[in-house]
Amino acid sequence: MLNAVTFADIALRGRPSSQAPAQTVDKIAGGVGCPVPGAGEVRENRLSGLGGLSSGIAGGVGTGVVVSLARHAGLRPPWWLGGLATGALAMTATDLPMARLGVSDPAGWSVTDWVSDAVPHLLYGLATYGALLHAAGE
Repeated sequence: MLNAVTFADIALRGRPSSQAPAQTVDKIAGGVGCPVPGAGEVRENRLSGLGGLSSGIAGGVGTGVVVSLARHAGLRPPWWLGGLATGALAMTATDLPMARLGVSDPAGWSVTDWVSDAVPHLLYGLATYGALLHAAGE
């Protein structure tokens, strides 16, 4: 859901895709002494792929696991609140590392930037929480 809404936004507005996930991976990899290999376009492509895997797939799956464990532990908010909280958690999981590493500064984001980030995360949260409820037979 997150990718679908993000790519639809890119297509509709003609905006470039964000380089922040790739830059985050680059900083983390360099910081732990394991720089991403390659040069030029090859390296940029690797960073782009790793950025999508880490902030997109790993972040989304990780958020789903955390929310599922919270539900299993007895935390059962109504669907709308659970969806909102799930989306907020996913957004925090991707935006906080970028901010802490100096890749992006949310304090300087425009309203359009915030909407472009919040809407896909909110829809992801509603879809993910809805899937958890469906899987639980609720």
